[in-house]
Amino acid sequence: MQFFFEVLIGGLLAGVMYSLVALGFVLIYKASGVFNFAQGAMVFFAALTFVGLQQKFALPFWVAFACTLAVMVALGMLTERIVLRPLVNQPQISLFMATIGLAFFLEGLAQLIWGTEVRPLDIGIKNEPVQWAMDRFNMLIIKTDVAAALVAGLLVSVLAVFFNRTRIGRALRAVADDHQAALAVGIPLKQIWAIVWSVAGFVALVAGLMWGARSGVQFALTFTALKALPVLILGGFESIAGAIVGGLIIGAAEKLAEVYLGPKVGGGIEGWFAYVLALVFLLIRPEGLFGEKRIDRV
Repeated sequence: MQFFFEVLIGGLLAGVMYSLVALGFVLIYKASGVFNFAQGAMVFFAALTFVGLQQKFALPFWVAFACTLAVMVALGMLTERIVLRPLVNQPQISLFMATIGLAFFLEGLAQLIWGTEVRPLDIGIKNEPVQWAMDRFNMLIIKTDVAAALVAGLLVSVLAVFFNRTRIGRALRAVADDHQAALAVGIPLKQIWAIVWSVAGFVALVAGLMWGARSGVQFALTFTALKALPVLILGGFESIAGAIVGGLIIGAAEKLAEVYLGPKVGGGIEGWFAYVLALVFLLIRPEGLFGEKRIDRV
């Protein structure tokens, strides 16, 4: 039973890491109604920029963080101005294709500036077991996973207040519902999109730091976007809380499946089990646990 809880807790903490990436998708989707395929590239770009500034200019952590955040905010504003603004009121597929092009551009730009080698990232938290858990419960719990869980919880709380309690947050939801109606009542669509892309850049930076500290800053970080997809399917594309709950379900399910089903069906189950779970969930509840049901009149 102790081993079961160790695997379960490890899976839940890993799921929080997926949730950090999924939060960026939710932000963009809530504001524009489009799936941002470039979110994984933004995570990679942010992490590589941070570690590149640290290594090249010997910057302290918080100085490098502030500089990288400024870069991500500028990136968000440029994305709104160059990519999104010309596509206002265009079909959603046009916006989606634009984010695919943005993903390839960011991947190439990051490696052009900082190189392609794998880089270690030190955030001041050692990737080692929590001694208290080892001594008291004999459980292997990694410090970076615990830190990611705390950061994700703080981010979710702040973003929930931002969307539900602030004027800008309510404007973001209005823009997502209907671009034309939002413009008609005086909501500045261009400024709203610039804000949400800047916030998504900040979320990408935090996720990049956590993932980079765990597995190193490398091109494989771009594929975290693919793992966030089943998280969004379970939680709902428009729900911040759903991103966290979906991440916890996916993380726990894939770890338990790897340990208990892996020996029976063969290796590699952790890589595909989340997608099978999401496929089954689509058949039961397509809108996700926290998603809103939509009725289209024809």
